[in-house]
Amino acid sequence: MKHTIPILTIFSLVLFGCNNANLKEKRDIISSEHQIENKSIKSDSVYKTKKVYVPVYSNIYQRTRNEKTALTSTLSIHNTSETDTLFINRIDYYNTEGKFLRKYIESPIFLNTFETLEYVVDEQDETGGSGANFVIEWYGTDKLNPIFQAVMIGGLGNKSFSFTTDGVEIE
Repeated sequence: MKHTIPILTIFSLVLFGCNNANLKEKRDIISSEHQIENKSIKSDSVYKTKKVYVPVYSNIYQRTRNEKTALTSTLSIHNTSETDTLFINRIDYYNTEGKFLRKYIESPIFLNTFETLEYVVDEQDETGGSGANFVIEWYGTDKLNPIFQAVMIGGLGNKSFSFTTDGVEIE
């Protein structure tokens, strides 16, 4: 009996540690399964290239400037075309001060027709602050009109809330 608690503690740590590794691996798989080789990308004049800015929030203020509520943010990229593939060159994440934090893809990726990809900023990750953002560079045919949105979700006590932001074209 006296060895049961330490054994259960070690088992729990191993179990939860493996789950976190699996989550990171799963996130990496989302990007890698959609990666394309640079040599297969054609830079024909039929493709347009655009940049989109999507505001997200790691946390929001409540009651006073000193009280914050942490949020989980999900960036969603939707290919709205039923005929054309959407290509993404970069997905970069910046904090409130505009400082680059990290990139979400290492090489170009694609989204098939009507496909959606999501990238999550965990609730515990407050590096972005109250005014974080993503910058996404994409390209495709002139007919493409993808949707870039973020959904933030959080809670106060026993109440939950969510809100969305839409991407805006820049440059």
